[in-house]
Amino acid sequence: MRLKALVMFVVTLAFAASAWASDEAPSAAAASETLLYSFCAQTSCVDGAYPEGRPIADSTGDHLYGTTQQGGASGYGAVYELTKSGGAWTESVIYSFTGPKNDDGQYPFGGLVFDKNGNLYGTTYIGGASNTGTVFELTKSGSTWTETVLHVFSDVNGDDGTNPQSTLVFDATGNLYGTTLYGGKVGQGTVFELKPSGKKWTYHVIHSFPGSGQSGGGYAEEGVVVNPKNGYLYGTTYYGGVIWNEGVVYQLREVSGVWISSVVYTFLGDTLGQQPYASLAADAAGNLYGTTNTGGNYDAGMTFKLTLGKNNTFTEKVLHSFEGYAHKDGAAPYYNGVTLDADGNVWGTTYQGGSSPANNLNYGTVYKLAASTYKETLLWTFLTDTGDGYYPYQPPSIVGGNLYGTTVYGGAHGTGTVYEVVP
Repeated sequence: MRLKALVMFVVTLAFAASAWASDEAPSAAAASETLLYSFCAQTSCVDGAYPEGRPIADSTGDHLYGTTQQGGASGYGAVYELTKSGGAWTESVIYSFTGPKNDDGQYPFGGLVFDKNGNLYGTTYIGGASNTGTVFELTKSGSTWTETVLHVFSDVNGDDGTNPQSTLVFDATGNLYGTTLYGGKVGQGTVFELKPSGKKWTYHVIHSFPGSGQSGGGYAEEGVVVNPKNGYLYGTTYYGGVIWNEGVVYQLREVSGVWISSVVYTFLGDTLGQQPYASLAADAAGNLYGTTNTGGNYDAGMTFKLTLGKNNTFTEKVLHSFEGYAHKDGAAPYYNGVTLDADGNVWGTTYQGGSSPANNLNYGTVYKLAASTYKETLLWTFLTDTGDGYYPYQPPSIVGGNLYGTTVYGGAHGTGTVYEVVP
């Protein structure tokens, strides 16, 4: 599970819900998939194992970077680079976490984020002096990457969060934001900020979630998104909401140095969706997109849009209800949020489901929802019996019109892959 927390001011916002979902079978596209790398190809998995976060690309598009939960030189996880040359991709580990030896962190679950200078930032789930996680930075000099721990989590008297496992995000001024699964005032997670000043970073908890069954929610499984329309932070909690405890979408905004939290949408369950594990995506107009793990017309999860209206209210629209492998569709978009392109198309993955006619395979999909119509096209079904990866945990990254992502399991050695899908 993933959680978050923030110090809360109760603000009541009006919201409305409307639902739409097509019962049409998904169309199939002539997409192709290539496995770029299968982890654990080296002895003792020194090249990494079990990647969860999606890879990100540098400005050239010829280098992909990501993390693996385990493996590396000490077995506590690694940061890898995939380099493209002559149409082939080569993997190298640019940092291996050493765990208790140097208190640099262990088990990075989330992905990475670049700053404007090309430095990489991420989190580890445990490790550090208190063994409850870290925030780290990787800087490059020549061909060598050096790690610096920016924050060690230590939830003494409920003043800090613990166990971060989501991907970090920068705002327009260079501040860094993330979430923790546990810790905070009631132990159900936090949202934190790191503010840069020269080479130093100042850490603040900006919100503690009030808990399950409360209007503000609890257990935010993934990170926040910075909305380009208003600069506010938005995220989801898996639990909470005063009606059915099925999860909420929350907003954080800073006013005169004080962070104010409010709920902008409460999930009502059933066809309107429930259990939003994943982070959100935002378009230029301020609309939010995401997924729920269950609910929808077939209780196999759904993709939704929250349209920004007057007075900061949001209206929900169900874009697609997943039908599951029995209907040759995806199912259970677990931590799998969505990625938006410049044309308004929505791209994503599901943890389960698929269109394979053989053996009712149920190992996940890659899909597209076309802009405006939101008709689904199933681009790829993961198949374990062909040496393919399976169980993608995150949506793909878009680089040069192609999709790049990871599967936690499968591949040549059973410990996950990096894949490319050409739509």
